[in-house]
Amino acid sequence: MSEQAEKWTVGRLLNWTSEFFKNKGIENPLLEAQILLAKAMQIKRIELYTSFSSEPSEQERTTFREFVKRRGAGEPSAYLVGNKEFYSISFEVNSHVLIPRPETEQLVLESLDKLKILADNNCNDNSNSSNTKYFCDVGTGSGAIAVAVAKNYSRILKSLSITAIDISPEALDVAQLNAKSAGVLGNIDFVLSDLFDQIGDKSFDIIASNPPYVSQDEYDNLPVDIKNYEPKIALLAGESGTEVIEKLSAQAYARIKSGGFFLLEISPMIAEKVKQIFIGTGWNNIQILHEGRITCCEK
Repeated sequence: MSEQAEKWTVGRLLNWTSEFFKNKGIENPLLEAQILLAKAMQIKRIELYTSFSSEPSEQERTTFREFVKRRGAGEPSAYLVGNKEFYSISFEVNSHVLIPRPETEQLVLESLDKLKILADNNCNDNSNSSNTKYFCDVGTGSGAIAVAVAKNYSRILKSLSITAIDISPEALDVAQLNAKSAGVLGNIDFVLSDLFDQIGDKSFDIIASNPPYVSQDEYDNLPVDIKNYEPKIALLAGESGTEVIEKLSAQAYARIKSGGFFLLEISPMIAEKVKQIFIGTGWNNIQILHEGRITCCEK
């Protein structure tokens, strides 16, 4: 009985690690423990539920212990396991790209909603205008927004040209790997560019972006697992947090087609500042959506 009780079964490992993570202040400690143990054992997380009494191999326990040590020190689980689910798609992630957040899925939903509006308007248009619509993801990072839109637009319209921009060549490498894995690599034009600097004279029906919007004060006080591991260039905008948005608002206005939409993920803390920036740029019908996390405007 004593020997059996001392075995490091799946259940015991999860219980111990969950408590350890809880004491470290890590949110969702049991979920994080499950993600790391499943990766160490090279099984799906759901398979852990039927394996509580089984004992992982010594190699699996060694790998898991290293994961737990690094997670306890602050390294995000997504970087440890190398992937993160977003919009029901598995995305490869590393330290060159932000980890996709659930709230960014709202930006994908809004993009698809606006594509439907454009498609419906096109059906009501008696002109010979092209049915192809043009979508741009600025600051694509892991490619989460562009890939999710590419995987889901076909139920809305027949033809969509997608451009994905990033200033980081390493981020674009990750985004292209994710597009290939999702089967949409041929549907997206990846461009190395600081905002629209290298885009030529292209214009778009929808421009969407999750840009840097963290102020210097906010950045200095970010949790360790964000500040010390995720790319600073994708987080810090400057002293006020609106520096990148100011540039992007003006450049997007010059690139958007008449009747097009500009969608932006922001912090609720700067929502009113962003609205004033958009007003100054000339955008119409400015809306703050989803508890201040998304702005939408039209030209």
